[in-house]
Amino acid sequence: MLLFGHVGITLGASAVLAGSVNLRREKIAWFVSLSKYLDIRFLLVGSLLPDIIDKPVGQYIFRDTFSNGRIFSHTLLFLIVISAFGFFLWKKQHQIWMLALATGTLTHLLLDVIWETPSTLLWPLLGFSFPKNDLEGWAQGIFYAMVHEPTVYIPEIIGLAIVLWFAVGVIRHKKVGVFIKCGRVT
Repeated sequence: MLLFGHVGITLGASAVLAGSVNLRREKIAWFVSLSKYLDIRFLLVGSLLPDIIDKPVGQYIFRDTFSNGRIFSHTLLFLIVISAFGFFLWKKQHQIWMLALATGTLTHLLLDVIWETPSTLLWPLLGFSFPKNDLEGWAQGIFYAMVHEPTVYIPEIIGLAIVLWFAVGVIRHKKVGVFIKCGRVT
């Protein structure tokens, strides 16, 4: 899954969850309901965080060592650490930004179907090394997959539709400045 799949599906699933929780209380839009619970900006960054960290490190900086774009930030250990830090911040300082980041990271791991690579998910319990991939032509492989593999292009189309739906709503209700400043749409 690529950019729009991760961002859009995370945003959509979180909005549906927030909307269903809020359904009995008041009749409000799902994205508005979501923004009452968390800073959407951190959720969106969290939905890409494992790739933001691991792709440059594993595919470029330490390519000879790892040769993989799914390393440390794609592990359960990473998710546990940022979640624990998030709970600490929430308990001690009533801040939820790190929990929003952890929620986005959780959805990233779920959308990557990371449990199919247990040596990465459960690192370091199953050893300290990560699987190595052949990275030659990986960029061309992404473009090929975007056109020929439904498991890639369908989530991207769904994610793009959700991101556009969200963006149009924010623009139409003149909440762009509020969203940029506060991560909310209310």
